[in-house]
Amino acid sequence: MTPTPPSFSRKFAEAVEQLRHADLREELAIRETPAPESIAPESFALAGGLKQHDLTDDSAAVESGFGVGRLVLLRDPNAVEEWGGEFRVICYAQAPLELEIGVDPFISDVAWSWLLDALAARSAEYTFISGTATKVLSSGFGTLEGQGDGAHLELRASWTPLGDDFAVHAEAWSELLCLLAGLPREEGIDSIAAHRLRMRAGGRD
Repeated sequence: MTPTPPSFSRKFAEAVEQLRHADLREELAIRETPAPESIAPESFALAGGLKQHDLTDDSAAVESGFGVGRLVLLRDPNAVEEWGGEFRVICYAQAPLELEIGVDPFISDVAWSWLLDALAARSAEYTFISGTATKVLSSGFGTLEGQGDGAHLELRASWTPLGDDFAVHAEAWSELLCLLAGLPREEGIDSIAAHRLRMRAGGRD
């Protein structure tokens, strides 16, 4: 891990240390990555990706496309009215999907539910949550015709963490990455099949 910049306030530096020591899913390769500097006075980011057996360099897994994402923590004392607090978490996660799952009309709802379930399973408190889930279907033509049809899902979200436990928000993000990548869920989070059945019955989250 890189040293904490001396420009960080004590409050933000303590939050960053919690993220660095969060209990993240062991199937992921995690590294610190440059954070956006124009959104808030203080920012910190992690990038993650599903470990691949054919990749000896964990940093390559972060860029592999197999369950990858970023988590950004921001702090701006002047944004309390807009955010509902001085901290803000930005989450990004994406993964390829089997075509059968990609064409499911409820898959975007399932992805959003997985994020909420992951936060709830970790008892992560938050407010002012918002986000989008984007499903992309693709077909190859010409020289790319051999790749056939494909699908992938992207989820972007942000929320204001409550309380002083920041690690649980990173842990929920790591759980989301693994779920999107098709890995087994942790206790307290529905399977994709259970979510689809519930939503077809009219029980959307």
